[in-house]
Amino acid sequence: MQTILGILFHTLGGISSGSFYMPFKRVKQWSWESYWIVGGLFSWLIVPPLAAWLTVDDFGSIIAGTDSSIKFLIYGLGVLWGIGGLTYGLGVRYLGMSLGNSVILGVSSALGSLGPAIYYNFSPVEGKASLSDMLQHTGGQLVLLGILVCLIGIYVSGKAGMLKENELSTEAKQESTSEFNFGLGIVIAVISGLLSAFFNFGIEAGKPMADVAVQQGNNPLFQNNVTYVVLLWGGLTTNLLWCLYLNFKNGSYKDYTNGQTPIVRNILFSALAGTMWYIQFFFYGMGESKLGNGASSWILHMATIILTANFWGLYLKEWSAGSKGTFRTFVLGITLILLSIFLVGIGNSI
Repeated sequence: MQTILGILFHTLGGISSGSFYMPFKRVKQWSWESYWIVGGLFSWLIVPPLAAWLTVDDFGSIIAGTDSSIKFLIYGLGVLWGIGGLTYGLGVRYLGMSLGNSVILGVSSALGSLGPAIYYNFSPVEGKASLSDMLQHTGGQLVLLGILVCLIGIYVSGKAGMLKENELSTEAKQESTSEFNFGLGIVIAVISGLLSAFFNFGIEAGKPMADVAVQQGNNPLFQNNVTYVVLLWGGLTTNLLWCLYLNFKNGSYKDYTNGQTPIVRNILFSALAGTMWYIQFFFYGMGESKLGNGASSWILHMATIILTANFWGLYLKEWSAGSKGTFRTFVLGITLILLSIFLVGIGNSI
């Protein structure tokens, strides 16, 4: 039952993350940096403490009573994760959507899921599964197999996307690859994938705060909500500084007062997108409380994000122009990712 609930919560989080960009599509006549930071203020500054206030009694005192070195570490990991989010856009810009997403999500999936287990191999902690522990037990072996299958599925999905791009008309291809730069793009994409995984490490660093929340009688399902408050301050710092820089560099700060744009509508849709973005980690925290912050939680989260994004692509008919062979490759990638979720679930239940 614990495993089923964990997978369910991770699935809900992945659906929210894979769908959060849809409200941004309803924002009109604003620059990217303008609507991104409005959404970010909700996802990183406003909603996290509100969620913690609703689910964790006296969360402010827990944060205040936590050792400063722990809070600084959590915050720092959040800053690094925020840089990973910003460089994601550059990776996709220089490699294209398919290859860029495949590299970034593949690196983040692998590092985020296996990083903690490898760390515990060198610094054992009671109750935490190391990579050696996983290799020695059937359940752990199945989880590792699920991770491998998921990474193969991500590769196949990226291959399908590249095949689709190659089938575009000459005009569309020139437009989509006008800034293609494989060498620079690969470097940026790998950096983005590495840093994006630091969110998972931030959750691990915040376990002392989460443990205090449980010890004080709070529902263990919501223990990570107190950690998110500090972790997302780091992400806010990175994104806020960069977006403000772009606001002044591009003169887009005028968006916020430009009466020729639908200001209220844009703020509402940006706020909705930001809230949906936070909800992914609200559910992720619930799933992690059932499965633990090992290899399973992160790979399930990443898999459901990829699945949701691809299903949106189906709904928006992004694959309608491709050949049957390309579509079969796409279906194979999705099938492998679904299989990986099944393998990880079975491994956890064992």
